[in-house]
Amino acid sequence: MAAFKYVGLSPPCPDAFAKASGELRYATDLRLAGMSYACLLTSPHAHARIDSIDARRALQVSGVIGVYSHEDAPATRYCRYRIVPGQAGCVDDESLFAVTARFVGDRIAAVVATSPQAAREGVRRIEVGYTPLPAVLSAETALEPDAAHIHAGGNLLHRFDHATGDAPVAPADAVRTCTRVSTQMLHHAAIEPHTCLANFDASGRLTVWSPCQSVYGARTVVADLLGLAYNKVRIVKVPMGGSFGGKQEFILEPVTAYLAMRTGRPVCLTLDREACIRSTMVRAQQRSDVRSTVGADGLILDLEVDTLLAAGAYASSSPDYSEAMAHKLTRLYRVGRYHHRGRVAYTNTPVAGGMRGWGAPDIATCAEIHLDQVASRLGLDPLEIRLRNLVHPGDIDPLTGHSVGEAWVRRCLARGAEAFGWRERVGLPAGTGRIRRAVGLACGAHKNGIFSDAFPEATTMTLKMNEDGSLDLNASIHEVGAGSAVTLQTIIAEELDVAPQMISTREADSESTPYDFGCFGSRLTYFCGAAARALAAKMRARLIEAAAELLAVASENLCAAGGRVVPLGGGDSGLSYAQIVQAARMRYARDMIVTHTHRGTSNPGSYCVQFAEVEVDVLTGLVRVNEVLTVVDIGRAINRQMVEGQCRGAIQSGIGSALCEEVTIDGAGRTGAGGFKNYHLINAADMPPVRVLLVEHDGDEGPYGAKSVGEIAVVPTAATIVNAVNRALGTRLATLPLTPDRILAALGDRAPSGSREPACG
Repeated sequence: MAAFKYVGLSPPCPDAFAKASGELRYATDLRLAGMSYACLLTSPHAHARIDSIDARRALQVSGVIGVYSHEDAPATRYCRYRIVPGQAGCVDDESLFAVTARFVGDRIAAVVATSPQAAREGVRRIEVGYTPLPAVLSAETALEPDAAHIHAGGNLLHRFDHATGDAPVAPADAVRTCTRVSTQMLHHAAIEPHTCLANFDASGRLTVWSPCQSVYGARTVVADLLGLAYNKVRIVKVPMGGSFGGKQEFILEPVTAYLAMRTGRPVCLTLDREACIRSTMVRAQQRSDVRSTVGADGLILDLEVDTLLAAGAYASSSPDYSEAMAHKLTRLYRVGRYHHRGRVAYTNTPVAGGMRGWGAPDIATCAEIHLDQVASRLGLDPLEIRLRNLVHPGDIDPLTGHSVGEAWVRRCLARGAEAFGWRERVGLPAGTGRIRRAVGLACGAHKNGIFSDAFPEATTMTLKMNEDGSLDLNASIHEVGAGSAVTLQTIIAEELDVAPQMISTREADSESTPYDFGCFGSRLTYFCGAAARALAAKMRARLIEAAAELLAVASENLCAAGGRVVPLGGGDSGLSYAQIVQAARMRYARDMIVTHTHRGTSNPGSYCVQFAEVEVDVLTGLVRVNEVLTVVDIGRAINRQMVEGQCRGAIQSGIGSALCEEVTIDGAGRTGAGGFKNYHLINAADMPPVRVLLVEHDGDEGPYGAKSVGEIAVVPTAATIVNAVNRALGTRLATLPLTPDRILAALGDRAPSGSREPACG
């Protein structure tokens, strides 16, 4: 394994001190001359026709500048998820302001005022006439023949049917198993609430400041909606206080931009926590029936999945999200035949969209709970059934036809089992007293970028070296808190043999940074990191070429090392980078600047295996997680501390998904959580000891073999916890989260047939 100078170390993020000291300026810290503030009026009804809007009393409030609704705004419909014009899979079904309210929290009107207080008072004084309509609050009821239509085309938004392979003839002793697994609606729970600023100046130029994940995507949505040329719209990425996918889509940017255009003033729109939960987006609620035929030897002969997903009131990314679920299992397991059918339904509930893992945690939870049930029926160790079916390095994903790459998931499972002591602990009795204890495991797969036959992967970066040898990286970096900047700095530093601190970076700005799709799909380290390495290699070649000309020697006799270009054989001769830049400018009027456009050619799998021990109190139904071990096929850890931090944060999120987090909807379509007081998160006191093992190798095309970690680390967590709880209690719980009430209900009906989980449809 190659030795590295900077890769694998743990330098701090460039903005770490500014965050810790409070110096970093987030969107709500920005102040523009003549700033005004917006507040949204949202629907109290899950489904209603808007008959009238009376803003006269609102306009009488001191400081109110204007009130805006569908009566004023463009009628153009758009898709908040779009990142490129004409993007396949995008459904234009959302408006700036609703004519028909389709969920509790739908935008009805906005008030712009000189202060937040005046804007809120203005909203309170708007009088709206509603005619309530029948509401459809679940995907199941949405697809019933007599269900009220949420959109004109009906409630079935999307369906797919993916199949690959031929099922071999099942032997007589094969086991057929069906499991229905339901995962819940989740809030992204970023510390920073959703916020956006916009200004439309006298020259007709619109600037939007947003903690978004794609400045160029935001530009296409905003410009097309408002009828502006792209060069008249500037999107500036500002520091972000967390996203977890919740800010991937363009929720506030269009309406804030419109309000700035209408008022001719800078407008700031910030949502409170209740509005973030209710009116932005959630992770979709879904139900999957998983059916398998497995031979007595534990090999999966046939695997069928039927998924029903609730999109909420608007399409957003739900069609693509459901398809993403279908494409994760063939990256993880060898299956004789795989058949995944999916349906996505509109519902009168909050809009569903992408969340950390993008469908992988959802389908992994379904498949991994199912596999434990299959193993139990076959009398196999859950570890063993996975070892017999996991993919091998170089396998071809039958759905895509592309290689899964250096898939070291089997090594992750073996190393984790040894470190956790799985074989010694799995057979231990759970106990018969009030506290039951057991262990569980699960595997997960994710991707590295967005490259596919249907979607190209590309990014452009520029690197300039200054007269002192320092470097400026110009790339559309969208820092989401995962260390994008320090990752690219480290890669360039390794390639040029300079200190990472010598490299400056900047956040994305559609006016001044090169084109990039954005930060999502686990593409930063694997794909953008590879682009940065290729860019640095170009700079190294340019430096050697310039030094060869200055020294009058052949370039093939020179190399770059220690911030200098020196002869291959060593010696004291040579030139520092600074000397080369200065001489090139003074003698030849040349700037030391290189540009590279990188194109994707692969999308290997990322893999994670997790082990956990839990204790369950059978009197209260409370679950305590005692220990978690996570093993990640990382390829190469660019920044070890940040990789481990991503793993720990992912586990915290995954435990919450397993045990307590849920956006509930009552019979009127209202969300049950108005804030973190009743949206229960796992906090530091709840966290178990976590061990992180990294499996490193050089095989894949990422920089130095590096692969993604931020999303894959959350994929198997919920299933790991559920499997441990079921082992402790002898239940078959498969509806998340495992709340105390759910656990106690299962214990009350445990005897002959397991828990009260519904059978497959």
